[in-house]
Amino acid sequence: MSLGSETWQNAMLALHVLAQNSGLGGMVVRARSGPVRDAFMTAVNDHFGSVTRLHPLMSDDALLGGIDLTTTLASGSLVEKPGLLMAGNTFVLAMGERCSVGLAARLGCVLDQDPTKRLIVLDEGATPDETTPANLLERLAFNIDLTEVGIGDVSSVSYSLNRTQTSDDDLHQIIAIANQLGVASLRAPAFALKALRATGVLETAAQLTLVHRATQFPQEPDDPPAPEQSAERQQTPTEIPDDLVLDAIRAMLPDDLLDRIAAQKARAGQGNGSGAARKSNRRGRPLPARQGRLSDGARIDLVGTLRSAAPWQTIRRQMTGRDRLHIRQSDIHVKRYENRSDRLLIFAVDASGSAAIARLAEVKGAIELLLSQAYARRDHVSLIAFRGTTAELLLPPTRSLVQTKRRLAALPGGGGTPLAAGLQESLMQALHAKQKGLTPTLVMLTDGRANIALDGTANRQQAAQDAQDMAIAVRSHGVESLVIDTGNRPEAMLKHLASTLGAAYLPLPRADAHRLSGAVSAALDV
Repeated sequence: MSLGSETWQNAMLALHVLAQNSGLGGMVVRARSGPVRDAFMTAVNDHFGSVTRLHPLMSDDALLGGIDLTTTLASGSLVEKPGLLMAGNTFVLAMGERCSVGLAARLGCVLDQDPTKRLIVLDEGATPDETTPANLLERLAFNIDLTEVGIGDVSSVSYSLNRTQTSDDDLHQIIAIANQLGVASLRAPAFALKALRATGVLETAAQLTLVHRATQFPQEPDDPPAPEQSAERQQTPTEIPDDLVLDAIRAMLPDDLLDRIAAQKARAGQGNGSGAARKSNRRGRPLPARQGRLSDGARIDLVGTLRSAAPWQTIRRQMTGRDRLHIRQSDIHVKRYENRSDRLLIFAVDASGSAAIARLAEVKGAIELLLSQAYARRDHVSLIAFRGTTAELLLPPTRSLVQTKRRLAALPGGGGTPLAAGLQESLMQALHAKQKGLTPTLVMLTDGRANIALDGTANRQQAAQDAQDMAIAVRSHGVESLVIDTGNRPEAMLKHLASTLGAAYLPLPRADAHRLSGAVSAALDV
């Protein structure tokens, strides 16, 4: 059986278990739009019948219900309208990777309050760090990745599950396995226990509910259990020795597990390359209004204020004897907006070698072209050159075109390629930028032939290892990156470095300033 077929069967099994059991919250399905996801949604409709579709930009009123403002004002009495989350039991949320933390919290509260409700999240994220918010993932038992499933792997699957009774020993075994996998969630063992009752197989239950939550590889036991300890009691049909279960789970864990975890942690709270999201009361994307005071330049939200005041109009008119609209301080709602922080483009340029003069000329032109758009995009630009044995900050963060041209004119060239030093200096500048509220993005231009180690010695092997170590450090701090290969031929070592950085890799051996600027703009989606 191929890996794709096995993944599809696991998805169908999880769907069947979810349909037959309550209290599992739901599942996340990672899949791009296409025939495989269409086949999965057909299976969802077969299992659940009608489902309610949700969108990440839906308002609270649409989801949770609220006051029908027009009818309330016309009738003088409170009239409420129901929300979508109150109408059904099975919901499908599209584009889960775009779900805000606030929406995830509201959906989580609904799942916590009513165990019969189920939520299926369709996650279309292109990379592991583009994912559904963690506070919603925590409440969903299953997580299936269909990105590697082909249409040929899709098949009709029927299951005859053997429901079984579980004991305290089963729960202890599940908790021990979760501990070995580094699963800190208290919900995860409860989900695994429910899945065990539904399937009757501990290995299957652990695969469906625990493997995707793993934060570490299971450790090999130092000393095997003594024969007399394992013979103290007879195992029930559902019990399997822990070491066998862990061996099976260890084989299921992806090889890049630790890289995925690091990427997700780095992504949390950082936003995307266009600037980390932050709240503001003046500009940006509108957010739901909140109760507040008209101070510090806050703007009143008229609709939100009227909606808050409407239920009390009849009582207030009777108390005051005045037939007019009554607004109190407690009714005031103010507008909120989501703003984005300025971005810093850190150009780390390889200024080594005999071809540096031609290459640096194009880099200078590209930076000037990008800087000319900085005012519209609110971008800052910084320039780092690495050559000889060290890296040097030639241009601190700036939006000044005059200052940039002056510094670029004095950009030196020649010497060795201290790639690791360039990454180290770039990381320092990125961390300083974060402290100032900027969102750093690293753009590295090099031919990838590192030959100078961090200690300044000419050692190609050590230089390559130092570069990989620094790339891991850059990625662990959540710095988005772009690697541009300026060599005459694509360099395999540089492509591997880009993979370690979690960065896009662009081989542009003969790029002029306009192509270089266009490639950077397209890759950064600016």
